[in-house]
Amino acid sequence: MSVSAFLTDPTLCIGCKACEVACKEWNGLPQDGLEWSGFSYDNTRRLGASTWRHVLFLEQPRALGPQIAAAEDPFRWVFLSDVCKHCENAGCLDACPTGAIVRTEFDSVFVQPDVCNGCGYCVVSCPFGVIDRRPDDGRAFKCTFCYDRQKAGLVPACAKTCPTESIKFGTIEEMEQRAEARVAELRERGYSDAHAYNAADTSVGRTHALFILLGEPEAYNFPPAPDAPAVHLRSAWTMALVSAAVGFLILCLAFLR
Repeated sequence: MSVSAFLTDPTLCIGCKACEVACKEWNGLPQDGLEWSGFSYDNTRRLGASTWRHVLFLEQPRALGPQIAAAEDPFRWVFLSDVCKHCENAGCLDACPTGAIVRTEFDSVFVQPDVCNGCGYCVVSCPFGVIDRRPDDGRAFKCTFCYDRQKAGLVPACAKTCPTESIKFGTIEEMEQRAEARVAELRERGYSDAHAYNAADTSVGRTHALFILLGEPEAYNFPPAPDAPAVHLRSAWTMALVSAAVGFLILCLAFLR
């Protein structure tokens, strides 16, 4: 079975939030409330237990592209549809004590709501701050990678509904190749800060959600070098065993004396 991935390209996104709506409709997610956030036109604000796709509205005092680089008052408005990364080394999966979070046959990370006990360990273990708990019952929720649609041979709802195809879906190898080609195209057109965001070279490993970014990852609330907490367990246990051995040795010497 081929392993799939998202490729999200903000240079094609028009900020319509159709992906957010499609995600909510297909998965039957509750509303986020009707409060005005004051952050541009972004009222859902961030990913959460009831927002599995979130379109970020990023306003920056810089030129959008080379064609307006000479403007006296440069301005760039970028939209990015964020989603769970479905990490190869998933911190949430490693931290879950009940087995509620599993790896599916599509290599995605899936939360079983009927098994989750609401402990919250997964929330603090996600390097991207994606997974969250619902306030009513405390259980954790996040993007399911449209597991039910994939089992039926369908494309995830967000990618299916995107009118500009800024969200693409296919094999992870194809998406990586497309990202590389798109970055090369953008740079050739003068977007010197275009680059592909992929955690493959970090402890998180390969992700199933790839992104093309303009500028620094921090501007999009992405860590520049995400870290999977579980990678530190080996060194932590090693230090604990060394400390225990030293303590035992000191205790034996005390008795001998």
